[in-house]
Amino acid sequence: MLATHCQPQSPPIIEQEDEQEQSEVYMCVLWYGGKLGVAYYDTADCSIYLMSDLPDNEDLKLLQKVVNEVLPKYILSSAKQDYNIAKFLTNISTFTGNEQCRGKPEVVLYPNMDFGLEVSKQRILSRQFPFIPSHVTATEKILYLSSIIPFESSLVVRALGGLLKFLDRKRPGVELEDRHTAVPILAFKKFVLTDIVNMDQDTYYVLQIFKSEVHPSVYKQASGKKEGFSLYGILNHCRCNWGEKLMRLWFMRPTRDLQVLNKRLDVIQFFLLAQNHETVLTLQDCLKNIKNVPLILRRMALSNTKVSDWQALYKTVYNAVCLRDTCRSLPNSIELFQTISQVFTDDLHYIASLISKVVDFEGSISENHFTVKPNVDPTIDEKKRKLMGLSDFLTEVARKELEDLDNRIPSCSVIYIPLIGFLLSIPRLPTMVDKNDFEIEGLDFMFLSEEKLHYRSNRTKELDSLLGDLHCEIRDQETLIMYQLQTKILEKSTVLSDVIEYIAQLDVLLSLAVIARENGYTRPHFSHSHMIHIKDGRHPLMELCAKTFVPNSVDSSEAYGRIKILTGPNSSGKSVYLKQVGLITFMALIGSYVPATEAEIGAVDGIYTRIHSRESVSLGLSTFMIDLNQIAKAVNNATEMSLVLIDEFGKGTNTVDGLSLLAAVLRHWIKQTTQCPHIFVATNFHSLVQLKLLPDTPLVQYLNMDTHQDGDELVFFYQLKEGVSTVSHAANIAALAGMPPKVIERGVEVSELLRNGKSIQPPDHSLREKQLQNCKSLVDKFLSLDLDKPQLDLREFMNQEVLPSSASSL
Repeated sequence: MLATHCQPQSPPIIEQEDEQEQSEVYMCVLWYGGKLGVAYYDTADCSIYLMSDLPDNEDLKLLQKVVNEVLPKYILSSAKQDYNIAKFLTNISTFTGNEQCRGKPEVVLYPNMDFGLEVSKQRILSRQFPFIPSHVTATEKILYLSSIIPFESSLVVRALGGLLKFLDRKRPGVELEDRHTAVPILAFKKFVLTDIVNMDQDTYYVLQIFKSEVHPSVYKQASGKKEGFSLYGILNHCRCNWGEKLMRLWFMRPTRDLQVLNKRLDVIQFFLLAQNHETVLTLQDCLKNIKNVPLILRRMALSNTKVSDWQALYKTVYNAVCLRDTCRSLPNSIELFQTISQVFTDDLHYIASLISKVVDFEGSISENHFTVKPNVDPTIDEKKRKLMGLSDFLTEVARKELEDLDNRIPSCSVIYIPLIGFLLSIPRLPTMVDKNDFEIEGLDFMFLSEEKLHYRSNRTKELDSLLGDLHCEIRDQETLIMYQLQTKILEKSTVLSDVIEYIAQLDVLLSLAVIARENGYTRPHFSHSHMIHIKDGRHPLMELCAKTFVPNSVDSSEAYGRIKILTGPNSSGKSVYLKQVGLITFMALIGSYVPATEAEIGAVDGIYTRIHSRESVSLGLSTFMIDLNQIAKAVNNATEMSLVLIDEFGKGTNTVDGLSLLAAVLRHWIKQTTQCPHIFVATNFHSLVQLKLLPDTPLVQYLNMDTHQDGDELVFFYQLKEGVSTVSHAANIAALAGMPPKVIERGVEVSELLRNGKSIQPPDHSLREKQLQNCKSLVDKFLSLDLDKPQLDLREFMNQEVLPSSASSL
């Protein structure tokens, strides 16, 4: 029934592709007295985002998080500023997650007077915004803006004032328009950055949360990037662009706000119920018709609306109404459904009704310009009626003109050309060779086209004065109606901004629900205690690649130990297990179901990793330097609520040094006792256990990946078990990697000699002695060589004496 209910009853609309424009962000930041004020303009939706004044220390970590998230193209600030913010702006860098790197933002400094509080307030209040009706009084405008702009936050007001001046100077999007055309600002929105889980660029990469690849299409190789095989790639089944953008934002902003996470999970749980499958299909069918509304509203503000924009807006509004009606039939206990039911007001009906009553879609498509329906404007109807009746009328006029023409002229016609008017058209006679032959008494020659002569006559001049330029008059009147329609829609644009916001949330949660159903994911539960419990967890990417995947559990808490030392041979699954723990935890922190049969996760405030990536190694830094940098981040920032994943730390330096530093780092965390983070360490340093470098404490649990030696073959079970692996199985791993058997045998022999403290001898003593004799003989020949002898032929000496002897010595 729901599917039938949402079927559009509208005129046929030709499907239009959404135009994709690369968005740009213009940000203004002010930092005074330990407080930060931020305002930025996003060209993607023509909205200004405001962040209320918040405390930020001298290290400006909060500001760095904001920059990392919004990726500004320009950063505006005051020329009179503290040393800390000046240093920050000088050394600023951006983190793009997985997208193509945009480089550093350009920093612009304005005089401090441009950020004055009173000047900024006046600049805000004097500006005209399209979403505020033009008929409101000054007092009403102040009251309205006070409800959406935090005027009590002086820094953000000053930042907004400076930003408005910067936009007026830079004019993004309206550079080619008239100077009186202002940059469109369609909404003010709140930007919130709280309860965010701390993750750096390396963590996003090594966990393969994002993976950017060059687009395979030859037409997109210059600028095209596509998402590769990544967590975002497999979870993103959104039906509209706004859902995709919001999902990426959730990935960049994982939260530890349990209320937010549980609200998201409630929606997914509802969609996973078998009886709601038809509802899911209905909602997804509506979501795919949601178009780029901010771009359309921006064009309306600039009076540059296309025919396709009216089609897209009508389709969007109609489907938004269908989504609202569907949500009204769903349980009000789920907040998102209740919000959509209330926020999607009757203004949507009003907008849809206006467009439906005014816009003639079929006429607009055929004429390729905005066309008004009949019975909307009597003046336009009358002019169109005259235009439609012109054919028969002009035929009668042409008959009268032919009676007055020379008998040699066989026929004529009266035509109407927009902007030129009515003309008498006569076929060119064979006798009409040059321009002098075109002159006809009583007619004014105009031009020759397609072997037809066009003239003005007294009758056509009367028609011009009587009927006028009907086409242009109709077009002008329809353009005026289009402007009026745009103004009314822009006054109701607030509801359209709400539509985009909540439709994006619905789209993301529907996508996560579909993936959870397809892959058998489970709802995670959250605990206020500091623990991570995952039963039969699976790596969400690896399980899609492997024919069979062996699940493994996780228990990290006071009772089960918060430091896990994982040993086992290479290729046994240690790294996969570490990444699996990180990915499952991350998925829970964005409000997604997870690949496990059971999951309970405490409040995690950060995920830190030390796992090598090829890209980081290719930077020219040693792997050990990268190790130290990543470990330093974890040591300096991790708390008892953090998750730290360490794989093969110390691999790029001397074994003793690497082992010593790893033991020192772990002992540092062990001393923190109850403040120790959740730590998972995969290592091949068996001496860490054999030499008892770590104290005997319940905080530490030793695990290994189970294997079995079957003759010369090593069998991997990929199953986690308690205990320590004492054998590296390096020879078996080398054989699996394709190493020649003789090399492996020699390696085993040398390893045994070293292990037993014996000296290492060459494998063949007699061969070694023979090589030494040959070398001695070759040296003697060189020493006995008399270079002063005139008959000495060095070339012959090298060919006959040196080369044969050197070949036998190698």
